[in-house]
Amino acid sequence: MSSSRTDTLVDVTMPQMGVSVAEGTVVGWRVEPGDRIEAEATICDISTDKIDTEVPAPVTGVVTEILVPIGQTVEVGTVMARIAVGANGVAPSPAPSPDGGAAGPSTTETKSPSPSPAVANGNRRYSPVVQRIAAEHGIDLSQVPGTGRGGRVRKQDVLAFVESAPVEEPPLHIESPYRPEPVAPAPVAVPGRPDVAPTRAVTPGAAGELSRMRRQIGEHMKRSLETTATCTTWIEVDMSRVEAARARLGVTALAFVARASIDAIREHPAVNAWLEGEQYTRHTDVNLGIAVSLGNDGLIVPVVPRANELSVEGLAARVKDVARRARARQLTPDDVYGGTFTITNPGQYGSIMATPIINLPQVAILDFEAVIKRAVVVTDADGNDSIAIRPMTILGLSWDHRALDGALAAQFLATVKRHLESVS
Repeated sequence: MSSSRTDTLVDVTMPQMGVSVAEGTVVGWRVEPGDRIEAEATICDISTDKIDTEVPAPVTGVVTEILVPIGQTVEVGTVMARIAVGANGVAPSPAPSPDGGAAGPSTTETKSPSPSPAVANGNRRYSPVVQRIAAEHGIDLSQVPGTGRGGRVRKQDVLAFVESAPVEEPPLHIESPYRPEPVAPAPVAVPGRPDVAPTRAVTPGAAGELSRMRRQIGEHMKRSLETTATCTTWIEVDMSRVEAARARLGVTALAFVARASIDAIREHPAVNAWLEGEQYTRHTDVNLGIAVSLGNDGLIVPVVPRANELSVEGLAARVKDVARRARARQLTPDDVYGGTFTITNPGQYGSIMATPIINLPQVAILDFEAVIKRAVVVTDADGNDSIAIRPMTILGLSWDHRALDGALAAQFLATVKRHLESVS
């Protein structure tokens, strides 16, 4: 009996990248049908409602078909492409089509469109993830040495280039509730037509659709407002001791606020909880979410697990790390899952008060505003009042009235204040 080579088709599926991720969107293919790919090489780039990431090829072989076009969102487990693994390591021979041309592999019933794997620049091609990281950091990709097949620039190459260049650390969260009113463009008269009313100039490119992440953020925030009984309580804090301590340690004030919040949770553990439907779950560990701005791409909240085990210096290092990885698109879905309490820090651009939206299923979120020197009344040990200049801030706690009461929210903030004003 004669033998013939038999190819095995291996499915490339939308991966399960964390318990909170149910679907993903293909944002770019690195290959086309007929291309050979090595195991673990990136076959496509995908975007979830939380992060962008790369999908590695599960085996070495030849891509026979691409089933999910760029821009399509599919559920976890959906077959996105197939790779042929055979004795000769080549694609199955195509069967002739009715019009005399070559049809697709005989294993497929229909042939999907062949999306472009990446955007070309001269002789180089870049994936969407690579382009996005480069754009955010102002990097000329022609200057980045590529270590991929054929000199292709990979995500790791861009990240290494970013790490090697001295850059100023951007703020964690630049979202501010205060925005200047947009300046209306001056009317433009039509030459020679005094009968035509002046029109206003329109800047090309000013309009466009919201990004997928921005839409997901909007849906999540709207769902939070519709679900929770949101209330916000504020308290004023003298940050004199914190300012002195952070200058000595070389860390940000956010690390002290995080540590003070964790210490306050020890005394008021009801704040560190989830409310899912009617199921209230109080957590022992403080998995601390930190809001990080991604610029035009939106906002993401990576989590520092078991933050209660960390010192001020440890918190500062971990917060800096997750913020860096968030901007470099190095987070995994598990990095943004499981938060039990969140801190947002919009005050770095001068905002003094905000009403943050609760990050479901959590029951509270702390807003850390600008530290501003102001004249305040201070009382000495003998009870004498005087006017002094102090670095002051306002902390706001948005809390879910279904799970908490106003008295507890006020007590929690007072405890945070006590810890911050007693920093040694």
